[in-house]
Amino acid sequence: MAKKTRLLIPGPTPVPPSVAEAMARPLIGHRTQDFGDLYARLQSKLKKLFGTANDVHILTSSGTGGMEAAVANTVNPGDRVLALVAGKFGERFASLARAYGAEVDTLEFEWGEAVALDQVGERLNQGKYKAVLATHNETSTTVINDIRSIGALTRGTEALLLVDAVSSVGGAEIKADEWGIDILVTASQKALMVPPGLAMLSVSPRAWEAVSRAQSPRYYFSLPAAKKSIIKHNTPYTPAVSLFAGLDVALDMIFAEGLAQVYQRHQTLAAATRAAMTALGLKPVAPEVCASPLVTGVRAPEEMNADDLRRIVVQEYGILLAGGQDRFKGRVFRIAHMGYVDAVDMLGTIAAMEISLARAGQPVRFGSGVAAAQAVFAGRK
Repeated sequence: MAKKTRLLIPGPTPVPPSVAEAMARPLIGHRTQDFGDLYARLQSKLKKLFGTANDVHILTSSGTGGMEAAVANTVNPGDRVLALVAGKFGERFASLARAYGAEVDTLEFEWGEAVALDQVGERLNQGKYKAVLATHNETSTTVINDIRSIGALTRGTEALLLVDAVSSVGGAEIKADEWGIDILVTASQKALMVPPGLAMLSVSPRAWEAVSRAQSPRYYFSLPAAKKSIIKHNTPYTPAVSLFAGLDVALDMIFAEGLAQVYQRHQTLAAATRAAMTALGLKPVAPEVCASPLVTGVRAPEEMNADDLRRIVVQEYGILLAGGQDRFKGRVFRIAHMGYVDAVDMLGTIAAMEISLARAGQPVRFGSGVAAAQAVFAGRK
Protein backbone atom coordinates (compact mmCIF):
# COMPACT_ATOMS: atom_id res chain seq x y z
CA MET A 1 0.00 0.00 0.00
CA ALA A 2 1.37 3.42 -0.96
CA LYS A 3 2.18 5.58 2.03
CA LYS A 4 -0.03 8.54 2.74
CA THR A 5 1.84 11.81 2.74
CA ARG A 6 1.19 13.95 5.78
CA LEU A 7 2.39 17.51 5.54
CA LEU A 8 3.69 18.66 8.90
CA ILE A 9 5.65 21.52 7.33
CA PRO A 10 4.98 25.27 7.63
CA GLY A 11 3.39 25.45 4.20
CA PRO A 12 1.89 24.15 2.14
CA THR A 13 -0.30 22.62 4.80
CA PRO A 14 -3.03 19.96 4.51
CA VAL A 15 -6.11 21.03 2.55
CA PRO A 16 -9.50 20.02 4.01
CA PRO A 17 -11.69 17.88 1.71
CA SER A 18 -14.41 20.55 1.64
CA VAL A 19 -11.87 23.13 0.43
CA ALA A 20 -10.57 20.75 -2.23
CA GLU A 21 -14.15 20.08 -3.34
CA ALA A 22 -14.88 23.79 -3.68
CA MET A 23 -11.79 24.25 -5.87
CA ALA A 24 -12.87 21.33 -8.07
CA ARG A 25 -16.23 22.89 -8.95
CA PRO A 26 -16.77 24.24 -12.48
CA LEU A 27 -15.02 27.56 -12.98
CA ILE A 28 -16.89 30.84 -13.04
CA GLY A 29 -15.92 33.87 -15.07
CA HIS A 30 -13.80 36.36 -13.19
CA ARG A 31 -15.68 39.32 -14.69
CA THR A 32 -19.12 38.08 -13.72
CA GLN A 33 -21.57 38.88 -10.96
CA ASP A 34 -20.90 35.44 -9.45
CA PHE A 35 -17.24 36.31 -8.95
CA GLY A 36 -18.16 39.75 -7.65
CA ASP A 37 -20.41 38.14 -5.05
CA LEU A 38 -17.62 35.74 -4.09
CA TYR A 39 -15.12 38.57 -3.64
CA ALA A 40 -17.63 40.56 -1.58
CA ARG A 41 -18.09 37.57 0.75
CA LEU A 42 -14.35 37.20 1.08
CA GLN A 43 -13.99 40.88 1.93
CA SER A 44 -16.39 40.57 4.84
CA LYS A 45 -14.71 37.46 6.21
CA LEU A 46 -11.14 38.67 5.77
CA LYS A 47 -11.84 42.00 7.44
CA LYS A 48 -13.08 40.11 10.49
CA LEU A 49 -10.08 37.78 10.45
CA PHE A 50 -7.57 40.64 10.03
CA GLY A 51 -9.27 42.80 12.65
CA THR A 52 -9.62 45.72 10.26
CA ALA A 53 -12.22 48.06 8.84
CA ASN A 54 -10.08 48.52 5.73
CA ASP A 55 -10.37 46.59 2.49
CA VAL A 56 -8.31 43.41 2.21
CA HIS A 57 -6.80 43.06 -1.26
CA ILE A 58 -6.25 39.58 -2.66
CA LEU A 59 -3.34 39.14 -5.05
CA THR A 60 -2.75 36.04 -7.12
CA SER A 61 0.81 35.44 -5.93
CA SER A 62 2.81 33.86 -3.17
CA GLY A 63 3.17 35.48 0.23
CA THR A 64 6.45 36.98 -0.94
CA GLY A 65 4.48 38.78 -3.65
CA GLY A 66 2.33 40.33 -0.94
CA MET A 67 5.44 41.42 0.94
CA GLU A 68 6.84 42.95 -2.24
CA ALA A 69 3.57 44.80 -2.82
CA ALA A 70 3.81 46.25 0.70
CA VAL A 71 7.32 47.56 0.02
CA ALA A 72 6.89 48.62 -3.62
CA ASN A 73 3.86 50.76 -2.83
CA THR A 74 5.22 52.60 0.19
CA VAL A 75 9.03 52.74 0.04
CA ASN A 76 10.89 55.09 -2.28
CA PRO A 77 14.58 54.91 -3.24
CA GLY A 78 16.62 56.48 -0.46
CA ASP A 79 13.97 56.08 2.24
CA ARG A 80 15.28 54.90 5.60
CA VAL A 81 13.73 51.62 6.69
CA LEU A 82 14.21 49.68 9.92
CA ALA A 83 14.12 45.91 9.44
CA LEU A 84 13.65 43.73 12.52
CA VAL A 85 15.54 40.55 11.64
CA ALA A 86 15.30 37.45 13.82
CA GLY A 87 15.27 34.77 11.14
CA LYS A 88 15.18 33.93 7.44
CA PHE A 89 11.95 35.74 6.64
CA GLY A 90 12.99 38.89 8.44
CA GLU A 91 16.04 38.80 6.19
CA ARG A 92 13.77 38.42 3.16
CA PHE A 93 11.76 41.52 4.10
CA ALA A 94 14.99 43.52 4.44
CA SER A 95 16.22 42.25 1.07
CA LEU A 96 12.98 43.33 -0.60
CA ALA A 97 13.40 46.86 0.75
CA ARG A 98 16.99 46.98 -0.52
CA ALA A 99 15.80 45.85 -3.95
CA TYR A 100 13.61 48.96 -4.09
CA GLY A 101 16.49 51.25 -3.21
CA ALA A 102 15.73 51.79 0.47
CA GLU A 103 18.45 52.60 2.97
CA VAL A 104 17.89 49.64 5.26
CA ASP A 105 19.02 49.59 8.89
CA THR A 106 18.82 46.09 10.30
CA LEU A 107 18.25 45.34 13.95
CA GLU A 108 19.30 41.71 14.29
CA PHE A 109 18.51 39.22 17.03
CA GLU A 110 19.75 35.74 17.83
CA TRP A 111 17.92 32.97 16.00
CA GLY A 112 15.51 31.42 18.47
CA GLU A 113 14.90 34.68 20.31
CA ALA A 114 12.13 37.24 19.87
CA VAL A 115 12.58 40.84 18.80
CA ALA A 116 13.69 42.85 21.85
CA LEU A 117 11.25 45.72 22.31
CA ASP A 118 13.67 47.95 24.22
CA GLN A 119 16.12 47.84 21.34
CA VAL A 120 13.37 48.71 18.85
CA GLY A 121 12.37 51.69 20.98
CA GLU A 122 15.96 52.89 21.22
CA ARG A 123 16.47 52.67 17.47
CA LEU A 124 13.23 54.52 16.74
CA ASN A 125 14.34 57.32 19.06
CA GLN A 126 17.63 57.69 17.19
CA GLY A 127 16.20 58.72 13.83
CA LYS A 128 13.26 58.95 11.49
CA TYR A 129 12.21 55.94 9.44
CA LYS A 130 9.76 55.62 6.57
CA ALA A 131 8.80 52.10 7.63
CA VAL A 132 9.47 49.35 10.13
CA LEU A 133 9.46 45.81 8.72
CA ALA A 134 8.44 43.08 11.17
CA THR A 135 7.68 39.36 11.01
CA HIS A 136 4.88 38.08 13.20
CA ASN A 137 5.54 34.33 13.11
CA GLU A 138 9.14 33.56 12.10
CA THR A 139 8.87 29.96 10.93
CA SER A 140 12.62 29.59 10.37
CA THR A 141 13.26 29.96 14.10
CA THR A 142 9.76 28.98 15.34
CA VAL A 143 9.42 32.22 17.29
CA ILE A 144 6.38 34.50 17.44
CA ASN A 145 7.02 38.21 17.90
CA ASP A 146 5.00 40.70 19.94
CA ILE A 147 3.52 42.76 17.11
CA ARG A 148 1.04 44.47 19.43
CA SER A 149 3.91 46.02 21.42
CA ILE A 150 5.92 46.85 18.30
CA GLY A 151 2.84 48.67 17.01
CA ALA A 152 2.63 50.65 20.24
CA LEU A 153 6.21 51.80 19.62
CA THR A 154 5.69 52.81 15.98
CA ARG A 155 2.31 54.47 16.54
CA GLY A 156 3.95 57.57 17.98
CA THR A 157 6.38 57.94 15.07
CA GLU A 158 6.17 58.71 11.37
CA ALA A 159 7.16 55.13 10.50
CA LEU A 160 4.68 52.81 8.86
CA LEU A 161 4.48 49.33 10.37
CA LEU A 162 4.58 46.66 7.64
CA VAL A 163 3.99 43.15 9.00
CA ASP A 164 4.69 39.79 7.44
CA ALA A 165 1.95 37.62 8.92
CA VAL A 166 2.15 35.10 6.09
CA SER A 167 2.20 32.10 8.43
CA SER A 168 0.15 33.41 11.35
CA VAL A 169 -3.19 34.81 10.15
CA GLY A 170 -5.82 32.17 10.81
CA GLY A 171 -3.80 30.46 13.53
CA ALA A 172 -2.67 33.19 15.92
CA GLU A 173 -4.46 36.31 17.09
CA ILE A 174 -3.70 39.50 15.20
CA LYS A 175 -5.65 42.77 15.07
CA ALA A 176 -4.45 45.08 12.34
CA ASP A 177 -6.28 48.26 13.34
CA GLU A 178 -6.06 47.92 17.12
CA TRP A 179 -2.36 47.03 17.00
CA GLY A 180 -1.40 49.88 14.68
CA ILE A 181 -0.42 47.74 11.69
CA ASP A 182 -0.33 49.79 8.49
CA ILE A 183 0.05 46.92 6.02
CA LEU A 184 -0.66 43.35 7.10
CA VAL A 185 0.31 40.58 4.67
CA THR A 186 -0.67 36.92 4.73
CA ALA A 187 -0.94 34.03 2.28
CA SER A 188 -3.22 31.12 1.53
CA GLN A 189 -1.02 28.05 2.10
CA LYS A 190 -0.39 28.27 5.84
CA ALA A 191 -3.02 28.46 8.59
CA LEU A 192 -5.70 29.34 6.01
CA MET A 193 -5.64 25.75 4.66
CA VAL A 194 -5.67 26.61 0.94
CA PRO A 195 -3.01 25.68 -1.65
CA PRO A 196 -0.29 28.23 -2.47
CA GLY A 197 -1.17 31.07 -4.80
CA LEU A 198 -2.95 33.86 -2.92
CA ALA A 199 -1.53 36.78 -0.96
CA MET A 200 -3.81 39.05 1.05
CA LEU A 201 -3.04 42.46 2.51
CA SER A 202 -4.86 45.23 4.34
CA VAL A 203 -3.79 48.86 4.01
CA SER A 204 -4.39 51.58 6.61
CA PRO A 205 -5.38 55.16 5.71
CA ARG A 206 -1.92 56.27 6.80
CA ALA A 207 -0.35 53.75 4.46
CA TRP A 208 -2.56 54.92 1.58
CA GLU A 209 -1.05 58.40 2.00
CA ALA A 210 2.38 56.86 1.45
CA VAL A 211 1.07 54.86 -1.52
CA SER A 212 -0.14 58.08 -3.16
CA ARG A 213 3.40 59.48 -2.96
CA ALA A 214 5.23 56.29 -3.94
CA GLN A 215 7.77 56.62 -6.73
CA SER A 216 8.94 53.02 -7.06
CA PRO A 217 7.87 51.28 -10.28
CA ARG A 218 5.15 48.68 -9.95
CA TYR A 219 2.56 47.25 -12.28
CA TYR A 220 1.21 43.82 -11.30
CA PHE A 221 1.66 44.69 -7.62
CA SER A 222 0.09 48.14 -7.90
CA LEU A 223 -2.13 48.80 -4.90
CA PRO A 224 -3.84 51.79 -6.57
CA ALA A 225 -4.89 49.41 -9.36
CA ALA A 226 -6.18 46.93 -6.79
CA LYS A 227 -8.07 49.68 -4.96
CA LYS A 228 -9.73 50.83 -8.17
CA SER A 229 -10.94 47.30 -8.94
CA ILE A 230 -12.08 46.34 -5.47
CA ILE A 231 -14.82 48.98 -5.62
CA LYS A 232 -16.43 46.64 -8.17
CA HIS A 233 -15.52 43.56 -6.08
CA ASN A 234 -12.92 42.52 -8.58
CA THR A 235 -9.21 42.39 -9.30
CA PRO A 236 -7.21 44.35 -11.88
CA TYR A 237 -5.75 41.20 -13.45
CA THR A 238 -6.90 37.59 -13.82
CA PRO A 239 -7.30 36.03 -10.35
CA ALA A 240 -6.86 32.39 -9.34
CA VAL A 241 -10.62 31.81 -9.31
CA SER A 242 -10.49 28.28 -7.89
CA LEU A 243 -8.31 29.39 -4.99
CA PHE A 244 -10.78 32.19 -4.19
CA ALA A 245 -13.53 29.53 -4.00
CA GLY A 246 -11.40 27.36 -1.72
CA LEU A 247 -10.59 30.32 0.53
CA ASP A 248 -14.30 31.07 0.89
CA VAL A 249 -14.92 27.60 2.32
CA ALA A 250 -11.77 27.62 4.47
CA LEU A 251 -12.82 30.88 6.11
CA ASP A 252 -16.26 29.42 6.80
CA MET A 253 -14.53 26.51 8.58
CA ILE A 254 -12.48 28.91 10.72
CA PHE A 255 -15.47 30.97 11.77
CA ALA A 256 -17.62 27.87 12.38
CA GLU A 257 -14.98 26.66 14.84
CA GLY A 258 -14.68 30.16 16.32
CA LEU A 259 -11.58 32.35 16.30
CA ALA A 260 -10.91 31.92 20.02
CA GLN A 261 -11.20 28.15 19.67
CA VAL A 262 -8.93 28.11 16.60
CA TYR A 263 -6.25 30.07 18.43
CA GLN A 264 -6.54 27.84 21.52
CA ARG A 265 -6.30 24.68 19.38
CA HIS A 266 -3.01 25.87 17.92
CA GLN A 267 -1.69 26.75 21.38
CA THR A 268 -2.61 23.30 22.67
CA LEU A 269 -1.02 21.52 19.71
CA ALA A 270 2.17 23.50 20.28
CA ALA A 271 2.19 22.76 24.02
CA ALA A 272 1.67 19.03 23.41
CA THR A 273 4.44 18.91 20.81
CA ARG A 274 6.90 20.75 23.07
CA ALA A 275 6.03 18.49 25.99
CA ALA A 276 6.54 15.39 23.87
CA MET A 277 9.91 16.49 22.51
CA THR A 278 11.12 17.41 26.00
CA ALA A 279 10.02 14.01 27.34
CA LEU A 280 12.11 12.41 24.58
CA GLY A 281 15.16 14.33 25.73
CA LEU A 282 15.08 16.80 22.85
CA LYS A 283 15.29 20.56 23.28
CA PRO A 284 12.87 23.00 21.60
CA VAL A 285 14.56 25.88 19.78
CA ALA A 286 12.42 28.72 21.09
CA PRO A 287 11.87 29.41 24.79
CA GLU A 288 8.32 29.03 26.07
CA VAL A 289 7.75 32.79 26.35
CA CYS A 290 8.02 33.35 22.58
CA ALA A 291 7.36 29.88 21.17
CA SER A 292 5.25 29.84 18.04
CA PRO A 293 1.82 28.22 18.37
CA LEU A 294 2.04 27.21 14.71
CA VAL A 295 5.37 25.42 14.34
CA THR A 296 7.80 23.89 16.83
CA GLY A 297 11.53 23.80 16.20
CA VAL A 298 13.51 21.00 17.84
CA ARG A 299 17.27 20.57 18.16
CA ALA A 300 18.45 17.16 17.00
CA PRO A 301 20.66 15.07 19.29
CA GLU A 302 24.21 16.44 19.05
CA GLU A 303 25.63 13.26 17.51
CA MET A 304 23.19 13.10 14.60
CA ASN A 305 22.09 15.19 11.63
CA ALA A 306 18.49 16.41 11.86
CA ASP A 307 17.96 15.69 8.18
CA ASP A 308 18.84 12.01 8.68
CA LEU A 309 16.07 11.78 11.26
CA ARG A 310 13.64 13.56 8.95
CA ARG A 311 14.54 11.12 6.21
CA ILE A 312 13.59 8.12 8.35
CA VAL A 313 10.30 9.72 9.38
CA VAL A 314 9.21 10.47 5.81
CA GLN A 315 10.47 7.21 4.27
CA GLU A 316 8.97 4.98 6.93
CA TYR A 317 5.79 6.88 7.79
CA GLY A 318 5.15 9.42 5.04
CA ILE A 319 5.32 12.29 7.53
CA LEU A 320 7.10 15.28 6.04
CA LEU A 321 8.81 17.50 8.60
CA ALA A 322 10.71 20.68 7.78
CA GLY A 323 14.47 20.97 8.12
CA GLY A 324 16.50 23.78 9.56
CA GLN A 325 17.36 26.76 7.39
CA ASP A 326 20.67 28.55 7.04
CA ARG A 327 22.65 28.26 10.31
CA PHE A 328 20.10 25.72 11.61
CA LYS A 329 20.57 23.36 8.65
CA GLY A 330 21.24 19.83 9.83
CA ARG A 331 20.89 20.88 13.47
CA VAL A 332 17.14 21.50 13.74
CA PHE A 333 13.92 19.94 12.49
CA ARG A 334 10.56 21.68 12.56
CA ILE A 335 7.12 20.21 13.19
CA ALA A 336 4.27 22.39 11.91
CA HIS A 337 0.85 22.16 13.54
CA MET A 338 -1.09 24.80 11.67
CA GLY A 339 -4.39 24.82 9.84
CA TYR A 340 -6.08 21.47 9.21
CA VAL A 341 -4.17 19.61 11.94
CA ASP A 342 -5.55 18.02 15.10
CA ALA A 343 -4.49 16.05 18.17
CA VAL A 344 -4.58 12.69 16.39
CA ASP A 345 -2.22 14.00 13.71
CA MET A 346 0.24 15.07 16.37
CA LEU A 347 -0.01 11.88 18.44
CA GLY A 348 0.74 9.84 15.32
CA THR A 349 3.67 12.08 14.43
CA ILE A 350 5.12 11.83 17.93
CA ALA A 351 4.81 8.02 17.92
CA ALA A 352 6.54 7.88 14.53
CA MET A 353 9.25 10.15 15.88
CA GLU A 354 9.89 7.80 18.81
CA ILE A 355 10.37 4.81 16.48
CA SER A 356 12.52 6.84 14.08
CA LEU A 357 14.81 7.99 16.91
CA ALA A 358 15.23 4.34 17.95
CA ARG A 359 15.98 3.35 14.35
CA ALA A 360 18.65 6.04 14.31
CA GLY A 361 20.29 4.49 17.37
CA GLN A 362 19.03 6.97 19.94
CA PRO A 363 17.92 5.80 23.39
CA VAL A 364 14.12 6.01 23.55
CA ARG A 365 11.59 4.97 26.16
CA PHE A 366 8.65 4.14 23.92
CA GLY A 367 5.47 5.97 24.79
CA SER A 368 7.15 8.71 26.81
CA GLY A 369 6.60 11.41 24.19
CA VAL A 370 3.08 10.23 23.40
CA ALA A 371 2.20 10.15 27.10
CA ALA A 372 3.46 13.71 27.61
CA ALA A 373 1.34 14.92 24.70
CA GLN A 374 -1.68 12.97 25.94
CA ALA A 375 -1.38 14.70 29.30
CA VAL A 376 -1.59 18.08 27.57
CA PHE A 377 -4.56 17.07 25.46
CA ALA A 378 -6.29 15.65 28.55
CA GLY A 379 -5.78 18.93 30.38
CA ARG A 380 -3.49 17.38 32.98
CA LYS A 381 -0.44 19.46 32.17
